[in-house]
Amino acid sequence: MSGRFDKNLQYYKFCLYGLFKNLRFFEAFLILFFLENGLSYLEIGLLYTIREIVVAIIEIPSGFIADAFGRRKTLVSSFLIYALSFIGFSFSDNFFLFASSMSVFALADAFRTGVHKAMIFNYLKVNNWEGQKVDYYGHTRSWSQAGSAISAALAALIVFISGSYQTIFLIALIPYLLDAFLVWSYPTYLDGKKTTISRDNFLKAFKGVFEAFVQSIRNAGMLKNLFSLSLYTGYYKSVKDYVQPLIKTMALGVPCFTYLNNQKRTAVIIGMFYFAAYVLTALASKNSAKFNAWFKHGSKAMNISMVAGLSIGALVGLSFMNGLYIIAIVGFIIILLIENIRKPIGISLIANSVNERAMATVLSVQSQAKSVVTAFIAPLLGWLADVYSPGTSLFIVSIAIVFLGLIFSPADSNQQAENA
Repeated sequence: MSGRFDKNLQYYKFCLYGLFKNLRFFEAFLILFFLENGLSYLEIGLLYTIREIVVAIIEIPSGFIADAFGRRKTLVSSFLIYALSFIGFSFSDNFFLFASSMSVFALADAFRTGVHKAMIFNYLKVNNWEGQKVDYYGHTRSWSQAGSAISAALAALIVFISGSYQTIFLIALIPYLLDAFLVWSYPTYLDGKKTTISRDNFLKAFKGVFEAFVQSIRNAGMLKNLFSLSLYTGYYKSVKDYVQPLIKTMALGVPCFTYLNNQKRTAVIIGMFYFAAYVLTALASKNSAKFNAWFKHGSKAMNISMVAGLSIGALVGLSFMNGLYIIAIVGFIIILLIENIRKPIGISLIANSVNERAMATVLSVQSQAKSVVTAFIAPLLGWLADVYSPGTSLFIVSIAIVFLGLIFSPADSNQQAENA
């Protein structure tokens, strides 16, 4: 049995990585930013689809590159690409420019996702703490959610003072450049096994990682867990920003902060909502291992949490449709909480089923699967929101995915062992 992990310097570096990474000041206002620039819900959904398609195309090659040639360099490069996208967003004013900036953003996402989790799990293996995957990753992820809470509060302050959504993209450059320096300070052994860049070594490295990847995905139980994790995360990524127009509608109809103009009043209430929501999700992520311990198998925790989250999504849609805004907002918070409870559990289940050499690759495949789900759901949500309403859209899509999730629910641990 692996010993309890230490909260040493590298632990805090992992935590700070997540905190800086989630200082995306624009996220709390992204849909409002697009709507202010004249985009429809369908166009916003298409932007999300563009992002996810680019991620899906680049994801697996980026995992190969990270595993074969160094994870630190891959992450540092991704943060520099993010910086270019932030500059692009701040100066865009039409769908084509937004699509270009979103593509650059997606390229950075593709080079980041999966890589840092692989570094964490490699670090745990080196220190004989592999039995602490859920707890350790849950702790570090809680710092990410704390970063989101801080980000929301600061973003609201920035919008309140500047009166502009564009400013928050430029200020987001600061934490991302800090994260690039932080990652470069990681121990070099966390790069994983790598080789010098030459044609022969390049092909040999890719072949080795690909073979390890193929061996890993033969586990049918792991594939079902991957699908469950990706389905709910893709759904979450598609619907989570729809709380912004909901809060704006509520903010303009309640007798609070009436001395402020509409944009400042919306900024204050959105900032308060996201700060409270992400404080709660930080606690949820930190206690993910405790939730997992309630169930005999981690897959059961995944099944129950998935159905609960999707059912809450349907309730949010109904509440939005009927003007029950407080209930809808509480529902959105529960959707956020469930994502952050189940993600450490799902990532740990997948990590336990794969060859360590292909860790970044398989975790990137999980992210790629999530991208495919999001790419399908986002434009459907947007089209239905334009034709009917955002509430009706959320209700229809949530109900449909509940049934899909039940059909492809993951196997339990015994089934996984049989299929391994």
